[in-house]
Amino acid sequence: MTTTTAAPERKATPISAVFARFLSRHSSWIPVFAALGILLLMLIVAEAYFGNFLTPRVISALLLDNAYLFILAVGMTFVILTGGIDLSVGAVMAFTGMLGASMLRDGVPTALVAPIMLGLGALMGLGVGVLVQYFDVQPFIASLAAMFAARGLAFMVSLSSIKVEDPAILWLQSTRLQTGVGGWYITPTGIIALLTVLAGALVLAYTRFGRTIYAIGGSEQSARLMGLPVVRTKLLAYVVSGLCAGLAGVVFTAYTGASYPLNGIGTELDTIAAVVIGGTLLTGGSGYVVGSMIGVFVYGTIKTFISFLGADQSWTRIAIGALLLLFVVVQRLIVARSSRR
Repeated sequence: MTTTTAAPERKATPISAVFARFLSRHSSWIPVFAALGILLLMLIVAEAYFGNFLTPRVISALLLDNAYLFILAVGMTFVILTGGIDLSVGAVMAFTGMLGASMLRDGVPTALVAPIMLGLGALMGLGVGVLVQYFDVQPFIASLAAMFAARGLAFMVSLSSIKVEDPAILWLQSTRLQTGVGGWYITPTGIIALLTVLAGALVLAYTRFGRTIYAIGGSEQSARLMGLPVVRTKLLAYVVSGLCAGLAGVVFTAYTGASYPLNGIGTELDTIAAVVIGGTLLTGGSGYVVGSMIGVFVYGTIKTFISFLGADQSWTRIAIGALLLLFVVVQRLIVARSSRR
């Protein structure tokens, strides 16, 4: 006579336990989830205070108004992940915008102007990379020199504002693609921004170039010893940043309908703040493009909240500074915890 013994039932693992285990193994995601939590909290508080904050019009406008910043944040993420910095993105955006607007005014076809703007941005990024890699100039100094150069070139194009009347460029911003559900909409500039974020995330996650960027940020010396193409990868990281700045020049020109030499002043700091708030370590080696996207949403939500209050926009800077300080402290704690392990 045989007896069968029932197998003990396995208790279902709580979702909280799975999430805690994930974070313990992937501590680099902690700042990203922290940024997401702060974003959700701000949206809830804003809706409770104003009552009309979480509407399709307002949320769609977050992407519309910050499309250029999403693009800049993608390029900045690549550079910061290598342990570098790029202070030239705002000036490069202004220079490419001024040159593009000038060419459009002179009758140059849009199909030629846009690639020229992207190419000039990439070339400026390459120049910064060459200074950093071959002349051993600190990224801060190299990109600062490029910032002054690009800003000066913008003033050389014109000292005054140039209005853009090209239909193709204006179409990027003026077209509202309605979803047909609840009044949500998106513009071509928003689509470009989201595609840039998607492309950056895929490149970092699934290509050798992306994995090498993380390796360089973790330890450049170790990356060299492993035979990884450190020089080429760092150069390409700055090229990506410059290319994104050129693309942001196209998007920002469409957004404003004009170009001005002083456009983008301080934008490089907003971009760095958004990337850091999104969880990318300033020392490099840890961070995600998705986190940078969340950081831009946090930045945009703070600006919109301040506008709803009718307060001075200087409070936006104060709030971003406080959040930046908070996330730098969080990053230091994560690094210290990882070192102990």
